[in-house]
Amino acid sequence: MDPLLQLLIIWLGVFVAAFAAQKTRLTSVLYFLAIGALLVNLDVLPEKSDPFIRGFAEIGIIVIMFALGFEESTSNFLKSIKRSWGIALFGGIAPFVTAYGVAEYFWSDTGISIMCGLAMTSTAVSLTMVSLKSEGLHRSPAATGIMTSAVLEDISSLVLVAILVPITTGGGSVSAADVAWIVFKAIGFFGIVTLIGSWLLPHKLEGLAARIPFIRKYGIRHLLHIAEGEHSTLIVLTLALSVGLIAHGLGFHPAVGAFMAGLVLKEEYFHLKGRVRGKYYEQTKAIVDNVAFSWIGPVFFVNLGTKLIFDWDIFVSVIPHTFVLTTGMILAQVSSSGLAARYTGNFTSGESLMIGFGMLGRAELAFVVLDIAYVQHQILSTPAFYTLMFTAFWLNVAVPVTIAWWKPYYTGEKKFLGLSGPATEK
Repeated sequence: MDPLLQLLIIWLGVFVAAFAAQKTRLTSVLYFLAIGALLVNLDVLPEKSDPFIRGFAEIGIIVIMFALGFEESTSNFLKSIKRSWGIALFGGIAPFVTAYGVAEYFWSDTGISIMCGLAMTSTAVSLTMVSLKSEGLHRSPAATGIMTSAVLEDISSLVLVAILVPITTGGGSVSAADVAWIVFKAIGFFGIVTLIGSWLLPHKLEGLAARIPFIRKYGIRHLLHIAEGEHSTLIVLTLALSVGLIAHGLGFHPAVGAFMAGLVLKEEYFHLKGRVRGKYYEQTKAIVDNVAFSWIGPVFFVNLGTKLIFDWDIFVSVIPHTFVLTTGMILAQVSSSGLAARYTGNFTSGESLMIGFGMLGRAELAFVVLDIAYVQHQILSTPAFYTLMFTAFWLNVAVPVTIAWWKPYYTGEKKFLGLSGPATEK
C-alpha cells in the first residue's frame, strides 16, 4: 500500500476515534488502538506497516512524551512532592509487584514479567484529569495529589525502563558489570538532563557560568523570543529531539529523553522583561499539543493497534489472564494509592479513595513499554501482549466509572462506610 494512502486512512481513523472519545468521555488512546485493530483486521491497513509510517509513529511518541512533560508546571510539581511522594512510591510498587507476580505465575518468564510490571506501573493522568473535569473536580486537592504522584510515577517508570529494558533485551546471562554499566549510563543521562535544566536553560545564571561574556547576558528566553516567538515551537521541539538523541545514544528510548526535556522547560522562560510578552507559552503549548495529540502522535497508537490481529483462540485463551490481572491491578492500585494518600499525604479518607480511583488508568507510557517489548524487541509473548492490552482497556474504563460513582461521597453529599469527603471531614 502506498504510504501516503496509508497515512490518509490512519488520519481518517484518528478523526473517528477522537469523535468517539469525546462522546463517551474515555481516553482517545483506547479508540486509536481500536481503530488500528479494526482496520488491520478488515484488511484496510497492512499487517506490516511501511517504513515511512513506522518512522512517523516514532516521531509521534517522541512528541507525545515531550508534550506530557511540557504541560507539567515545574514549580507546582516541586511544591507538591512532599505530600505526594508516598502515593507515587507505594502506588507504583504495588502495581509492579502485582503485574510481575501474575505474569510470573502464568508464563514463568522473567523478561515477560518485568515488562508486564513496567507496563502496569505508570498512571494515565490525562484520562483522570478529563474525568475529574467532567465532574467539576479538576481543581480539587485530590486532583493535585493525582497529578503530582502520577508525574513522579512516570519519572520513576522511565528510570526503570531506561535500566531494565537494556538488561532484558541483552540476551543470555547479564553480569554484575553489565548491570552496573547500564545503571551508570542511566545516572549519567539524568545528570545531563539536570545539567541542562539547571545551567543551560535558566536565563539568570550563577557561579562560573555568570562570568562567561555572551552566555551571562543572553539565555533561553532571548532564543525563544526570536522573531517575536515565531520559532519557539521549533526551538522546544529541537530541544526535545536533542535530549531524545542523547538518551538513544546511551541505549535508552528517545521518548525518555523527550519527556525529561519537556519537564525541565518552565513557563517563565517564555517571558522576557522589557519586550512585548505576548502569549508565547500558550501559543507554543497549543501547537505542541495539537501535533502530539491530534495528527502525529495518534499515528503511533493506531500503528500499535494494528498488532492486534483478531484470533478467537487467543481471545478466549487470555480471558482468565485478563480477569486475574485486571482484578489484581484494581485492588493493588486503589488500596496502595489510597492508603499512601491517607497516611503519608494526610489527605482525608474521601480524597484518598478518589486518588486511588484516579490512579487506575494506563495510557501513553504503558503503550510505549508495550511497543518496546512486543514490537521492537519481541520480549512479550502474544498472549502476554493481548492480556496487557485488554487489562489496560478495562482499567481505563474503570476510571470515569469509579470517579462518577464516588463523587457524591467525595463531596460529602453521601457517606459510605463512615468515609467522608473534604466538605465534612475534620
